[in-house]
Amino acid sequence: MAVRNSTPSAKNYWGWRSGNCPALQLHMNQLYTVLNTGARMPLLGLGVYDMYDREAEDAVGRALEIGYRLIDTAAMYKNEREIGNAIRASGVPRRDIFLTTKVADADQGYEATLRAFEESSRKLNCDYIDLYLVHWPIRAPLKDSWRALEPLFAEKRVRAIGVANYLVPFLTELDTYSTITPALNQVEFSPYLFLEDLLLECRRRTIQLQAYTPLVRGQRFSDPKLLRMAEKYGKTPAQIILRWALQLGVSTIPKSANAERLKENFNVFDFQIGADDMNAVNAFHENFRVVDDPMGLL
Repeated sequence: MAVRNSTPSAKNYWGWRSGNCPALQLHMNQLYTVLNTGARMPLLGLGVYDMYDREAEDAVGRALEIGYRLIDTAAMYKNEREIGNAIRASGVPRRDIFLTTKVADADQGYEATLRAFEESSRKLNCDYIDLYLVHWPIRAPLKDSWRALEPLFAEKRVRAIGVANYLVPFLTELDTYSTITPALNQVEFSPYLFLEDLLLECRRRTIQLQAYTPLVRGQRFSDPKLLRMAEKYGKTPAQIILRWALQLGVSTIPKSANAERLKENFNVFDFQIGADDMNAVNAFHENFRVVDDPMGLL
């Protein structure tokens, strides 16, 4: 069962019509959630897809200096070593950073996943990983990949395990062979790809939903509806999108290596979108994707 925060200091930030919502914690000027393992995770983090070498290292260093405490990488990104270097060089205690990585598609399967985990741990040079995910629901080795994650969690090599790109049919299938509920499901999610059914299903299962490419790579920043909302709140289009996700209780990991955009993306804790405007942003949905649809893997 998921651990919920019930202390008097907790504030409900949801601003959406569903009542089945866990409490969020405001700490050090940012929002945290508690995963179903009891691990506490910042809702807003940095994604490092398509960053390499010094760019990746510098981006993580800047982000940690700004205040980010959630860093999301993956074996397929080929930058785990740089991410680990940046974390150690930052001076931020490891216990204060929530670090996610993922098993690559080519490494799926029971033994291969265990080997991949050891390789990621070596490159990150960390005693533990906070969250380890199956990156994509690749059909043939899918069951064995998840079964490899369960002992890693049982042996406390990771604080939580989860999945990525699992839409509802994949979660339903997962029920047939898993003994542990995933702590998190990372998917493409934005106002323009508002996966309401998946959000509700993850809430029902106490799985934290996390959004990658939440800013749709800037491809909707000129949308007049979004621009009007940004003007109303005195914020940028990116800040409206990120705040919308946070108020839904959806973790979000926008990518940027630019120092000013890193600051902009993090500056979303000083305002709140009203309930009517939250529903208006929900209605931006147009099934717009910038990444492949996982349903193609069914």
